Amino acid sequence: MKRDHYRMVINGERVDSDETFETFNPAKGEILATVAKASREHAEKAVQAARHAFDHGKWRKYPVGKRARVLNQIAAIMRERFQELVEIEVLNSGKAISAAQAQINQAIEDFEFYAGAIVGHRGTVNNVPNGFLNYTQKEPVGVCAQIIPWNYPLMMAAWKVAPALAAGCSVVVKPASLTPITAILLNEICHEAGVPEGVVNTVAGAGSVVGDYLVGHEDVNKVAFTGSTPIGKDIMEKASHTLKRVTLELGGKSPNLVFADADMEAAVAGSLFGIYFNTGQSCEARSRLFVHEEIYDEFIEEFITRAKKLQLGDPFDKGTHVGSIISRDQLEIIDSYVRSAEEEGATIALGGKERRVEGFENGHWYEPTVITNVTPDMKAVQEEIFGPVVVVETFQDEREVIKRANDTKFGLGSAIWTKDQGRATRVAHQLEAGIVMVNCPFSAFPGTPFGGYKESGFGRELCVETLDLYMEDKSILSYYGPKPINPFGV
Repeated sequence: MKRDHYRMVINGERVDSDETFETFNPAKGEILATVAKASREHAEKAVQAARHAFDHGKWRKYPVGKRARVLNQIAAIMRERFQELVEIEVLNSGKAISAAQAQINQAIEDFEFYAGAIVGHRGTVNNVPNGFLNYTQKEPVGVCAQIIPWNYPLMMAAWKVAPALAAGCSVVVKPASLTPITAILLNEICHEAGVPEGVVNTVAGAGSVVGDYLVGHEDVNKVAFTGSTPIGKDIMEKASHTLKRVTLELGGKSPNLVFADADMEAAVAGSLFGIYFNTGQSCEARSRLFVHEEIYDEFIEEFITRAKKLQLGDPFDKGTHVGSIISRDQLEIIDSYVRSAEEEGATIALGGKERRVEGFENGHWYEPTVITNVTPDMKAVQEEIFGPVVVVETFQDEREVIKRANDTKFGLGSAIWTKDQGRATRVAHQLEAGIVMVNCPFSAFPGTPFGGYKESGFGRELCVETLDLYMEDKSILSYYGPKPINPFGV
């Protein structure tokens, strides 16, 4: 699967282009491979292949058990090639190998989960007047455009492709230009596992060209997008012209609340993971840390002590905790937020600068950073940084911290650390977020709904309910009474 050049996949065939673009290894700042660059014409061919496969193909007519077997075969092939998929994901994203292993394991489990979920996902028989029978039938929504982010290239592709295939849809995948490789490989694996030609198509190219074309296309019935809030708003507006369904998983500025009675060991370790996993390049990263004033000094001292122990370096070294930043542009964005906080009077308690890593001098590395003495109006507190940077505030009581935690336009993730189960439940019910983690650093497993409130988007992924986002409910009302119905009486 490791190549110097990757082609698109349209209608079951590898397709080249007159234009190519380079994809990089961000840990070294070196070219990894070239990729066929999709044009609007390629996107059109992909849509038409998906449309034909949906309208005239067999996939949506397969019994659900047969579709489930194909999804399980996709997972089996991915498991056989696990090490190679991990290697390519690390090379193309710069993330630590431990992160890549966990994420590709989850991608495999996503296909296994939806293989099981679709078998039991069926319509209902409803209570109607005597002589009538009403039942609902679930049917696939059609052709789906699925736009994948660069921070979780294979896992996010699996989050979208698996439920769409389980539902019987056809898809056109548009991976991020920074990390297109594993999405292309996933498409090839789908065909090898038995997915018919045209059901899965992958076109890599500029979002402003390929993405926009897919979003506005009349033959696309649904768009699923993970990415920034501004682009999500743009997609929603453009999709409205054809009234296609939209699922949006967007930005976040997730609060992490540490109460005075929290288990210090668990809270420090969990909070450390919550911001620095995946190099902080995660939409639900717990980037706003609220610590009760009674334990603030002790907590921050321990947090910083442990953060200093985090290893940056070779992503393939199992001892590496924090991988590289995806690009030079993203590194500069991260640094600009840190500098703005400093200029506004905050304290850089740890990090706050680019790191030169031996053997990876041309790569993009940023130190784990802690910013204290912040105020709620600071840019670094209100806006998503998308890097290994946490801003820290103190609080006095429960009501106060809930209000401050909700003081954001985002509402994706949140975390609570307390030994008081009553408090945990009260606070969880009042936080304006789609995900609440209680005494736990992990945000999702296959089967748990993932999605946000407010400007973090809408729709849920990774759960059984996701299947409904890829299906139509058709109501069928049948009369079986002994006498003809004559409502007008004529």
